[in-house]
Amino acid sequence: MEGTESNGSTASSVVADWSLVFWTLCAVILPVLITLWCSFQRSRRQVLIRDIFRKSKHDWHYTDLFGQPSYCCVCAQHILQGAFCNCCGLRVSEGCLKKADQLFLCKEIMMRSNGGAHSSMPHHWIRGNVPLCSCCMICKQQCGTQPKLCDYRCVWCQYTVHDECMMDCLKTEECTFGEFRDLIIPPYYLSTINQMRKDKRTNYEKVVPYCRKHWMPVIILANTRSGNNMGETLLGEFKILLNPVQVFDLSKIAPAKALQLCTLLPCNAVRVLVCGGDGTVGWVLDAIDEMKIKGQERYIPQVAILPLGTGNDLSNTLGWGAGYAGEVPVEQILQNVMEADGIKLDRWKVQVTNKGYYNLRKPKVFTMNNYFSIGPDALMALNFHAHREKTPSLFSSRIINKAVYFFYGTKDCLVQECKDLNKKVELELDGERIELPNLEGIIVLNIGYWGGGCRLWEGMGDEPYPLARHDDGLLEVVGVHGSFHCAQIQVKLANPVRLGQAHTVRVLNPVTCNTKNLNSSGEPFCESASCLAQTTLVYTHVERMGMCIFMCIELLVIGFVLPCVFTSAIHIRVKLFQMPSASWIFLHVWTF
Repeated sequence: MEGTESNGSTASSVVADWSLVFWTLCAVILPVLITLWCSFQRSRRQVLIRDIFRKSKHDWHYTDLFGQPSYCCVCAQHILQGAFCNCCGLRVSEGCLKKADQLFLCKEIMMRSNGGAHSSMPHHWIRGNVPLCSCCMICKQQCGTQPKLCDYRCVWCQYTVHDECMMDCLKTEECTFGEFRDLIIPPYYLSTINQMRKDKRTNYEKVVPYCRKHWMPVIILANTRSGNNMGETLLGEFKILLNPVQVFDLSKIAPAKALQLCTLLPCNAVRVLVCGGDGTVGWVLDAIDEMKIKGQERYIPQVAILPLGTGNDLSNTLGWGAGYAGEVPVEQILQNVMEADGIKLDRWKVQVTNKGYYNLRKPKVFTMNNYFSIGPDALMALNFHAHREKTPSLFSSRIINKAVYFFYGTKDCLVQECKDLNKKVELELDGERIELPNLEGIIVLNIGYWGGGCRLWEGMGDEPYPLARHDDGLLEVVGVHGSFHCAQIQVKLANPVRLGQAHTVRVLNPVTCNTKNLNSSGEPFCESASCLAQTTLVYTHVERMGMCIFMCIELLVIGFVLPCVFTSAIHIRVKLFQMPSASWIFLHVWTF
């Protein structure tokens, strides 16, 4: 009996052990299998969604959470996540994407003209998800107040209508394109221009929409990588208000190609709004210079700036302020674009040449809009650029960008790689040699602001110096004692070493190092230099550009660029200084 009981207890213990092992494996393996299955389903769903987005005529973007109460335009159900069209504003759930493509048309970029050059088009109504602050164009009461899919919105004029006020006549009524009719390129205009190009006719002025004398179509060029990465959001907002063909992402298309749209529009009528930093503005201005070379002077646009960069010194000079962070609605920005006036801006051509016995390279030529420097600030810009190229995802806000600048500036205070600059260079202003005090950097200014909002030439403002101007054909030349001195100037605790104003500036000395670092249009780069080669930078004042300025209630200023010819030539020759072979020459041409 005892043996039988022992055998039974042994068998039950074995069963219990195997049961424990089984449930343990289930507890471990089952979550893993569920996770793998969910991951597989998620990836499969993403592939299907991307395939629908690729084949669709809508500009779909998927979001995990809508920023405001939204309802599916197909099933009328409340949705927290789904897709929205950046062009027409359509919002649908994930399961209704295919039906939405079949039921709803997106904004038409181009259409057939029904009545010649002055034809019209009907409203394009979409039901639901109207702006909360909109009013009905019939009864003037607020729309979108009910918690359901209700009311209509025209994707062109942005007018809204209640469900009860919608009549058959409104569905066929002519669309006036609303508040921004002077900035929108109508779809039928491009169709007419396309037919004229086939007939080899170029008198586009006869096809001005609505018979309006003040039609000034705007082209939006946004850099999604500038500063605080607001470019992508602005692209969607501008596509809602304008014709999507007018909005370009500079990360996908170069400014030179985007500006070819100007050749399809009336002469001297186009305005370009550049959403980016000062470097992006310089990129666009260089593309405008290419249009001149191609013989397209009569299509040269005016250029406005919406500052999204880190420094935005050119924007500060034109009265814009430190930058844009979404505090002003896009509608107000477009309104300011239409009401801007004009000012002037000097621009400079910079030619880098290496003169030596064995030098066969062609000189490099680029444009300077802001300022040029040799010294610690150029070194900080080079280090910042190299760090951002390695890890671009970290540089997502102006605060982080400026913190990185502060870090490299603090590092230079300890290392002082550019000390004793005055012993290695010679400075001439209008042909007169200037005795240099003990300096680590020399800065040549074309505009009033420098280093992210600092009035460098005026300093603390306690000395009677004339204000630096951007339209006087003069360059202001200052010196700094180092990175710590630059920081003191920015917080108005010190003045720069003012070396003078001049039409001609020369910084001369031979180069004896094997490598030198340069920075053009905010993009530092390195190039090798022959030992004992003589490096010369020649600055020529090529033109004075007309800038439009507008001060609105929110103290936002809009600036435009209208190129014109300035005949006098001004030269600056800079020969880089001699340094030990183990060191670097940090040269920065500031245009951002």
